[in-house]
Amino acid sequence: MHDLPFDTVLIANRGEIAVRIIKTLRKLGLRAAIVYHDIDAGTLAVAMADAAIAIDGRTPIAAYLDIGQIVAAARKANAGALHPGYGFLSENAEFARAITSAGITFIGPAPESIELMGDKIRARSFVQRHGFSVAPCAIEDDDPATFVRRARAMGPPLLVKPSAAGGGKGMQIVRDIGALEDAIAQARSEAERYFADGRLYVERYIEHPRHIEVQVLGDAFGNVTHLFERECSIQRRFQKVIEEAPAPRLSSALRQRICDTAVGIARAATYQGAGTVEFILGGEEFHFLEMNTRLQVEHPVTEVITGVDLVAEQIHIAAGHPLRLAQSDIVPRGHAIEARLCAEAPERGYAPTTGRVLVLDYPDGDGIRVDGGLSRGQRITTAFDPLLAKIIVHSPTRIEAAQKAHRAMRELVLLGCATNASFLARILADDGFLHGQIHTGYLEEHPHIAAGEPLTDLSDFLAIGALLTGPVRESADAVSDLHAALGNWRN
Repeated sequence: MHDLPFDTVLIANRGEIAVRIIKTLRKLGLRAAIVYHDIDAGTLAVAMADAAIAIDGRTPIAAYLDIGQIVAAARKANAGALHPGYGFLSENAEFARAITSAGITFIGPAPESIELMGDKIRARSFVQRHGFSVAPCAIEDDDPATFVRRARAMGPPLLVKPSAAGGGKGMQIVRDIGALEDAIAQARSEAERYFADGRLYVERYIEHPRHIEVQVLGDAFGNVTHLFERECSIQRRFQKVIEEAPAPRLSSALRQRICDTAVGIARAATYQGAGTVEFILGGEEFHFLEMNTRLQVEHPVTEVITGVDLVAEQIHIAAGHPLRLAQSDIVPRGHAIEARLCAEAPERGYAPTTGRVLVLDYPDGDGIRVDGGLSRGQRITTAFDPLLAKIIVHSPTRIEAAQKAHRAMRELVLLGCATNASFLARILADDGFLHGQIHTGYLEEHPHIAAGEPLTDLSDFLAIGALLTGPVRESADAVSDLHAALGNWRN
């Protein structure tokens, strides 16, 4: 039994995050409904759901962005609430309003909070007005005619960013001031393509910065708490690759300042639900970067060190209940690392890869969690983001966690589509990573990590052969009696 005003939750998402949400819904005794495009008809998330409603569109992504279809699907499923996951419509204020207007509980913050923090320029101004630090910048909207001149006057290095930025898209680093205008033009072009919003701002770029973020929870009664920080500095092209909690080489005093600042920002915004306040850190100084008004891809590392199910807390808050946790209740234990398994080839410039899952064997054992949505036979395409699964480990110390994560990546087997598993293993075994000497440009400074290495160990080939035996035998067993009766017939 549960004390929630709804029995069914529609998941407006797919893949590993949909599977992860379904698991919590089951624990809470709630029914899980899901929308799906035909390309996802045979996926694990659809198979696990209690109800599945087909949606379509010009492209698979367009289907998952169709607000009207998703509202209709929620009604068809008799869903009393909707969870947007991350990506797609999760930070779309119009979508949140449409769901609420349909009489369905939106498991996320108020549309006004999404609008405030979704616009990076508005968010920066809001945070600065409330006395929190932001990096020096030039905002185009302040005076478009002098934008380039004001940016140039700041001096390099600079970072050009779209106002509606997300996932690193459109961001350009400028170290030669003569390249500023070209960088602005490229950033604007990408911003218009990805976000239909070409507004920009330029901020001082901190060399060798660290990306630190803080998980917060807020309720409708003004209560806000944090669940400590995550380190997200291992990135490629502004995309996170490996995340961990707690952040290494962070003094207790600095950790407290960062977490207190995150709570202050969320409280000033009267934030409700789960959110993440992100900072750029240089030395002992940190500046507000942005706030994500949704569940983060890397939320599991926070869950395993605190023991808090963030999806359950999201649902509880959305149902109108106060926070169930006081700050003193949240005590981090050990160290967690998450590695993002993606369908891409790092040695070929992170080119996307495709294929069909022939063999899938995830690592397991004490302190290993896998959030995945793959199943054998599933086709991996370029229709969506390349993220396939997340391998999360938990150990008493950071070194032990890194070693466990490295073993897990070496034990993982996915045949039929090239992945970045070996690349992740190389990061986890890298001396600089192990000593916590990381920053957002670490992979660019160490290109050998992405370069790849040939598979030369005979035992690897033997292992692959053994694993392939199963599918081959299954295929042979599936031959019909008529064809089997042909015996040794040859063409």
